[in-house]
Amino acid sequence: MSGLLVQRIGPVASIQDLGRPGLLGQGVSQGGAADVRGIAEGAALLGQSPELAALEMGGIGGEFLATEPIRIALTGAPMMASIDGSPIVWNASHQLEKGQILSLGAVRKGVYAYLHLGGGIASPKILGARAAHLAAGIGAAVQAGDTVLAGADKGGPVGQVLPVDPRFDGGELRIVESFQSALFAEDLRARFSDTQFQRGTRANRMGVEMLNDGPGFAAEGQLNILSEIISPGDVQMTGDGKPFVLMRECQTTGGYPRIGTVLPCDLPKVAQAPLGAGLRFRWVSLEQGLEAQQKFEAELKSLPRSCQPLVRDPADMQDLLSYQLVGGVVSATSDPFEGE
Repeated sequence: MSGLLVQRIGPVASIQDLGRPGLLGQGVSQGGAADVRGIAEGAALLGQSPELAALEMGGIGGEFLATEPIRIALTGAPMMASIDGSPIVWNASHQLEKGQILSLGAVRKGVYAYLHLGGGIASPKILGARAAHLAAGIGAAVQAGDTVLAGADKGGPVGQVLPVDPRFDGGELRIVESFQSALFAEDLRARFSDTQFQRGTRANRMGVEMLNDGPGFAAEGQLNILSEIISPGDVQMTGDGKPFVLMRECQTTGGYPRIGTVLPCDLPKVAQAPLGAGLRFRWVSLEQGLEAQQKFEAELKSLPRSCQPLVRDPADMQDLLSYQLVGGVVSATSDPFEGE
């Protein structure tokens, strides 16, 4: 069975897929990959289902030894990457032969990177998904010495590349009103959308801190709010009015006031925002939000059509001599149109 032996890995690495929706009643939030676009890109590059699991790495990559020939793809936050010391392209699919070593460094921008295997990762399913949900005690972090096994690979493309989507530097986040938006005065909601925020130091798969230079954003009567259902994307205010955008492993209920909800299609931008990146919220209507989400989902489905063959640098091709580089031989003196 093919797979990768983990020789070295960063402290924040886990197996992730699209999560396990429908379990809020049992106290388990959806979880799953912080950047669902990264999952979809890897599936497109390998010609397989986006429901397959991949290895999510936060901030730092690792070193992996191929136990058998295996197809891989690298997506999400770009890292320095090489196979046996030769640099390889990010947001692309590659072939690893038995005994070759894949090395991934620290992220160059963004936060979460993804390593995909042909056939996906064949870890056990728990509650219908392979995603680790460490906050709920499901699964475990991937560590040095582990072997990440691949599922049955039906085969497909390799040497494919996708354009890099610009979601690693912060930017605009579209937000819709939610159940508790009316608790915030209209002028305060306007100030919220006019404020430039920066991603703070307190950030993980449960939530991301938003910092600003001005006063906080306190709701009216916030001490009397009862706990309600929470979903990823909710913007929750702490007691001093500091916003946190709740992420895929957020708690299922909470009593802190929430000013609104970031569209799911913009959550990858929150997850991938590096420390200090600028972020700004823009109110949109529910109809506009649904339209944006539908457009995003259609774009993810169209990713396989956007894949292009990877142009390789001959200087980095260790198997260069195995290619036919000249299709024929001609004489410098004879007339090629003159018969023999």
